[in-house]
Amino acid sequence: MRILISGASVAGPALAYWLTRYGFSVTVVERAPALRKAGGHAIDLFRPAMDIVEKMGVLEHVLAGKTGVERLTIYREGRSRPTELDLSRVMGAISDRHIEIMRDDLSEIFYDATRDDADYVFGDSIASISDDGQVVFDSGRTDRFDLVVGADGLHSNVRGLVFGPEQRFTTWIGAYLAVMSVPDHLGLDGRMECVAGVGRMAGIGSTAHMDDARAVFLFRTPEPLDYHHRDVDRQKQLLREHVEGLGWEVPRLMEELDRTPAFYFDSITQLRMDTWSRGRVTLVGDAGYCPGPAVGGSTSLAVVGAYVLAGELAAHGGDHTKAFPAYEAEIRDYVHRSRAFAVNAAKRIVPASRLDLAALGGAIRLINSLPVALTRAAAKIGSKGVRLHDSIALKDYASTPWPRSFSASS
Repeated sequence: MRILISGASVAGPALAYWLTRYGFSVTVVERAPALRKAGGHAIDLFRPAMDIVEKMGVLEHVLAGKTGVERLTIYREGRSRPTELDLSRVMGAISDRHIEIMRDDLSEIFYDATRDDADYVFGDSIASISDDGQVVFDSGRTDRFDLVVGADGLHSNVRGLVFGPEQRFTTWIGAYLAVMSVPDHLGLDGRMECVAGVGRMAGIGSTAHMDDARAVFLFRTPEPLDYHHRDVDRQKQLLREHVEGLGWEVPRLMEELDRTPAFYFDSITQLRMDTWSRGRVTLVGDAGYCPGPAVGGSTSLAVVGAYVLAGELAAHGGDHTKAFPAYEAEIRDYVHRSRAFAVNAAKRIVPASRLDLAALGGAIRLINSLPVALTRAAAKIGSKGVRLHDSIALKDYASTPWPRSFSASS
């Protein structure tokens, strides 16, 4: 049975791993001319995703790629004295098993684990998909697949072709995120420093195995901004406008904006769809249920979604009419809880007022002073979903009887 996956970032290769393990024939098509190495930003893997990484046999590689950033120095706008935050305490309260890794590094690990078993096609994209699985590519090539999976991110091409315009399903939740690669002029080596102002933040961090650094910007706006997700010049203009006057290292970072080798900019937007499947097509990861970049644990959710989708297809012998509904039912609660958590986090991730900014220092001192065990207990009792990732129970599909091979007519 032949399955086409669109997207070779994280969800696509993770799905390819499990599908090929279960005996499916997999092709992954990626618009970029090669595996993306665009700088990328740090992402978090929580307990369920870490458990899957271990099942995939790549845990050692993932651990070797961890950023190791555990200290955050925060300058508050208008104050000269910084505050130090122990990030390990924060993440320890969220999950008992967690790692931070650069997105591009995780993508490369998953790709290396699958490139010998799946057929990767770079520099091409899907132009159309017919009801019977006939696919026309931008290159003009045509082929037929039994199933097609969109794993191509928030601005999914597959979703647009099959489900309709993106604006039908997106909900902006109030902020914007930008990331760019810059020289490590502060000599950070495993640390991160940032400045926080009312409605905006800017930071820079690096790791022991990086030659450069990543600058990260978050800012709020009262209304959505007008730009196209591929109009980089417009995005850079908007970033400059919204961090102007923030001080600290921001002017120096803005000097790097036009010569950075890698730049990312997007709204913190949530996808809300009633179903992620239609006919022979389904969606996985951000393409189907992005809770919001930087606020909802979307990478862990994508890894879990890929694992579940492949497992349900195997458990139902490749019958998508049964597997797709089972996949959606299995992860729906995780998706809904991630959405709720992301909306709450988006409201709090950047100080919304001078009162919030003033309270930031006190909150950090409290976190640093509490014993880790007490912090975890407080998170379990008093939060609205802070421990949501650790509460996810994964099915053991290895114990489910499934055939190792499928016919093209399955």
